[in-house]
Amino acid sequence: MLVIDADTHLDESEDTWKYMREEEIEFKPTTAYPAKLDPSRSPSRYWLIDGQRQIRFIRDDKRTRTTVETRELLDVQARLRAMDERGTQVQVIYPTLFIMESTKPPEVSLALRRSYNRWLADRCAQSGGRLRWVCLPPAMTMDEAVKELRFAKDHGACGVMKKGDREAGRWPADPYFFPLYEEAERLGMPICFHTGSGTPDFPSAKDVSLGSLMRSQLPTVHAFHTLLRHEVPSKFPKLRFGFIEANSSWIPYVTYDLSRRLKRPGGRPNNPPYTVPGDLLNANRMYVTCQVDEDLPYILKFAGEDNLMIGSDY
Repeated sequence: MLVIDADTHLDESEDTWKYMREEEIEFKPTTAYPAKLDPSRSPSRYWLIDGQRQIRFIRDDKRTRTTVETRELLDVQARLRAMDERGTQVQVIYPTLFIMESTKPPEVSLALRRSYNRWLADRCAQSGGRLRWVCLPPAMTMDEAVKELRFAKDHGACGVMKKGDREAGRWPADPYFFPLYEEAERLGMPICFHTGSGTPDFPSAKDVSLGSLMRSQLPTVHAFHTLLRHEVPSKFPKLRFGFIEANSSWIPYVTYDLSRRLKRPGGRPNNPPYTVPGDLLNANRMYVTCQVDEDLPYILKFAGEDNLMIGSDY
């Protein structure tokens, strides 16, 4: 049986930035360690990007059951062997650094994402089609974002990563993003709302957990809700949408909330009220990753049998 792991990850490395253009080298991230610590013994490190810190994880091989070679795609064949051990034929790869928006200047965002896309395209090209990846569009510069989708489609990408909250200063249903959705539809690439935030924030280490649910899982849920409320799927009738790594137990709640909102006057912007269909996900080409220990029999009553996926978060 063909097993596709719908949500895996990698850790960015110094190699990720080797594809930056000469005029962009000043934006290249560097690795730093907390002051007064020996880097060889430090329990933590971070990327320094445009004067701001972003965590660069130090992983434990035993706990993660991975190695730096497989996590950073330093050895693509080792990653494939790890997939074989897990009975996985194909992995879909998402980033680590870019889960949270890491910078504010558009020119820095463009340089980072363009280099990331080319680095990952080259790595995945060594996998014989078993490693697929999700494009990072530089959303702050829409014309360049559309170009990146075309490059990505031609180099093995199978989706487009999108944030579910304010990205580039705008919400997911904003017409600003319609050129991105239109091009993704034309190319047959789904828009994938992965957990994380499109709003830059540079908290101290002790503050990271205080807003984690709001900045991580809930933007994905919001994207699902706002796209349906503003009928974005109907504007792009062939475009698929993924909602990744936020579990699936929220589907009954959001379905209920939409039903309440959309059947009353004013609940459906610029249109008369209507009843939410029973096959809501399938009718709007929406797919959600779930956890195997969720109450799947109950969730399936709302999601249907063909719209849930599994991702290991490798």
